[in-house]
Amino acid sequence: MLTDISTFIILLLSFLILFVLSILVAKKTNRSQLRTCFLLILFCLIICCSGLLAQILLSKTLGIDPIYFDYIVYIGTCFLPISLLFTGLVFAKTKIYFKKIYLLIIIIPIISLFILWTNDFHHLFYKEYSVNINNTIFGPYFKIHSINSYSLLFIGLYYLIKFSIKNAGFFSKQSLLLILGALVPLTINLFGTLGIIPMTIYITPISFTISALLFALAIFKFKFLTTTPIALQKIVDRMSDGYLVIDENNKITDFNQTILIMFNLKEAYIRNINIFNLLQENKNISLDIEKLKQALSIVKKSIKTQSYEEYIETLKKHFRIEISSLNNNTSFIGTLILFKDITQHIEDMKTIKENQETLMESERLASLGQLIGGIAHNLKTPIMSISGATEGLSDLVKEYDSSIDDPQVNSQDHHDIANDMTKWIEKIKNYTEYMSDIITAVKGQAVTLSETDNVTFDLEELVKRVDILMKHELKNSITYLNVKMLANEHTKIRGDVNSLVQVINNMISNSIQAYNGKTEQNIDLILKQEENNLIISVKDYGLGLPEKVKQKLFKEMITTKGKNGTGLGLYMSYSTIKAHFNGNITFESEENKGTTFNITLPL
Repeated sequence: MLTDISTFIILLLSFLILFVLSILVAKKTNRSQLRTCFLLILFCLIICCSGLLAQILLSKTLGIDPIYFDYIVYIGTCFLPISLLFTGLVFAKTKIYFKKIYLLIIIIPIISLFILWTNDFHHLFYKEYSVNINNTIFGPYFKIHSINSYSLLFIGLYYLIKFSIKNAGFFSKQSLLLILGALVPLTINLFGTLGIIPMTIYITPISFTISALLFALAIFKFKFLTTTPIALQKIVDRMSDGYLVIDENNKITDFNQTILIMFNLKEAYIRNINIFNLLQENKNISLDIEKLKQALSIVKKSIKTQSYEEYIETLKKHFRIEISSLNNNTSFIGTLILFKDITQHIEDMKTIKENQETLMESERLASLGQLIGGIAHNLKTPIMSISGATEGLSDLVKEYDSSIDDPQVNSQDHHDIANDMTKWIEKIKNYTEYMSDIITAVKGQAVTLSETDNVTFDLEELVKRVDILMKHELKNSITYLNVKMLANEHTKIRGDVNSLVQVINNMISNSIQAYNGKTEQNIDLILKQEENNLIISVKDYGLGLPEKVKQKLFKEMITTKGKNGTGLGLYMSYSTIKAHFNGNITFESEENKGTTFNITLPL
């Protein structure tokens, strides 16, 4: 047994430790429910120590019965289990809200204090009181008090142990301290109450002081009160990405629920197992071990994240694997391996690509349809003219043939016939050249949009191609294209002339449609040079663009034509100018006043 002096010194030391600890917790930790509960534990222990210190100092000196000092001690003793219970609840749930049922928890502790303070009249709490617990004879109510107190202590301890184990890994050392801190006083008091070991009433606050010190270590070293471990665990368990944490020996120390579901694993099977053993034994995680070893080796020496993609055949899934080092200041403490299931993303990208190819093909077919209409119109006139010329030549041939033996036909008549033939031949030659130009332009526009043919061309050739290809559509809509050449028509441009013609034609078509069927309207094609840039503008005076279209133009496929449009034209035009010419497209539009599209090309 401890002497009164040694007991007093130990209690005084415990009191000072608890007092200093309460100040540090109050000042240096975040304000949270967990912090408040821990402060309540410290406050209850301070009350216990204060009462016992007063008992040792004043009981014999003033001749006061020691039991009266126990009245003060039991204020802390009765509410200590409640504090521990709420500490466990908050630790488990991160935050709790007041419920009326919680008031029931304090009923028995209040009754215990009332019965203790009136013990002289009924001896329900103590029949005979002694500082040595083994010599104390307890009254019948003491059993009720003990059952209630130990029940609360056990429940609080249950929550701490259960949810500390649940968080094993990042918080394993913290959990060990919390469990040990809860077990020390609980075990000592239980054994003392049952008479298994001899003890005095002074052992309880001393044992709880040890507990408080262990809790303090968890607080200041492992930030017990400044984290929300259970909330964090719930968050990481709900993450769509799975993760593993491995230590410096490549043993798995932590993981989330997602990784277990992702690879059909069991928690007990993977904890503390070497990750490479896991990969060799489990067919569901058929990763490239050498690639993983190489990435792990790199991250141990660098703070940069290593990432790569891998397809796991057994699961038919694609994963992006990101590996990062976990450091405490400059010390390496482990490695985080994150598994991101990107299967759906890859499938979506594949679908988008297929849809994009379908849309592009639709746009090509629509363009070809427009070209065919233009061909039919543009070739019809010269073909009819050539047909007329051949008829004229046939008549002249017949006239010449009949005049050979005619004595009235002189040499001048022969020259006149030859001259008429030459004129018809010149007309045929002009018509064939015009047809050749049309075929050349159409051939260029008929190539697939994915192919590029970078050549050097001038503005005169560009405008000529645009005029040939748009003539039919302009004539049908009775719309006039006014070419305003404000730059030198021989200005050279290098790039895919067919793509640029397609872009300009698309803008002219949009301008025609902006008039909503009105005839006798004008569209300006303006070519000018500003510094080292060529600016090609297509301007109409039609309906203009709605505000919602302006915000999305060039950013996504949007159309004002309803079901008659795909929105691909301008979207692809913007991409074409960016990719093939390193240029840009801008626009100015005002509703009911018109729209101007500006193509800026660096020279």
